[in-house]
Amino acid sequence: MKRVAIFGSTGSIGTTTLRIIRENPKLFSAVTLVAGKNVDLLIEQIKEFHPRHVYIQSVSHAKKLEKMFPKLDVYTGDWGIEMISKLEDADIAVSALVGIAGLKPTYNLLKHCKEVALANKEVLVTGGELIMKRARQYGTKLRTVDSEHSAIMQCLRGEKENEISKILLTASGGPFFDKEITDAITPKEALNHPTWKMGPKVTIDSATMMNKGFEVIEAHWLFGVPESKIQVVVHRQSLVHSMVQFKDGTIMANIGPKDMQIPIAYALNYPTRLENNIEPLDLFEVGTLKFEEPDLDKFECLKLAYKAISMGHSAQVVLNAADEIAVQAFLEGAINFTQIPKMIDWALSNHIIRKLYTVNEILDLDRTVRAECLRRI
Repeated sequence: MKRVAIFGSTGSIGTTTLRIIRENPKLFSAVTLVAGKNVDLLIEQIKEFHPRHVYIQSVSHAKKLEKMFPKLDVYTGDWGIEMISKLEDADIAVSALVGIAGLKPTYNLLKHCKEVALANKEVLVTGGELIMKRARQYGTKLRTVDSEHSAIMQCLRGEKENEISKILLTASGGPFFDKEITDAITPKEALNHPTWKMGPKVTIDSATMMNKGFEVIEAHWLFGVPESKIQVVVHRQSLVHSMVQFKDGTIMANIGPKDMQIPIAYALNYPTRLENNIEPLDLFEVGTLKFEEPDLDKFECLKLAYKAISMGHSAQVVLNAADEIAVQAFLEGAINFTQIPKMIDWALSNHIIRKLYTVNEILDLDRTVRAECLRRI
């Protein structure tokens, strides 16, 4: 029985993780549930899964939970998230908190858990160097539940990493891959993703292809591969989740249904695969698979992500912070779509590369860049 801590239990990754636990009660139990504001869903989860510890952002919600569940350990506030991420009674933690808020808890989890399943892009984009060093320091198994990086992990299983010629990271291309990008693009148009249903921030990042840029940075840190060996391949069918090309010319691909339950379950029960009720892929129905090259001049955000890797770790913190401010400004109508990469490019161009030794230094730089971008807007 694996004891599971879920950081972000009320989000899509968290609820899918709980579905896996529900379907495999002899293999997993939920010991810790961490949520943001959705107290009603958290209450339902507590009633079904009976965790030992829970976290909720609001103090008033925490008092409500304490009253409803007097035997439950309830945490809240900044101190609460710090303490709950240092508990040692989980075998594996799923890190699925949104944004840079997931960085410090994940850093703590790598010391206090045997395994961490990472579903938060910003953790590696902003803290890649420190996170990978921390995992090595404590011998913690860091697994990814991103469908693309899980695919790469599966392709590399049993292979030697020095035999990698190239990582082929697949991308859906978003809503504008075969359309002109202009100042007139509205948030409604940019939020209309052709393949996936995601939150607004991730959906806009997919439209600019910054989301894929973040995944390039993740792959760089996770697999220790330079940016020159990571190639983005647009595959609009989203059936090939990613590929690895080896030095003998062989390409290994991971192909499967479009369902996040598969990579999450693989990370939870690694290396043994779990049965599920997902409709299997019928290759005869698929017929053909198509791959295309992204235009880096059209999708400037993707080009900027590669630039941030070559610049160094602190530039990746700047990239993430500037993108978050620019995307929010676009959604609120303060800037237009084509100004998103301009804002990020401005922030990178004005950044002096520095060494970041601690999580707090990363968070300080993040706050500074956000403030500068807001002033510029």
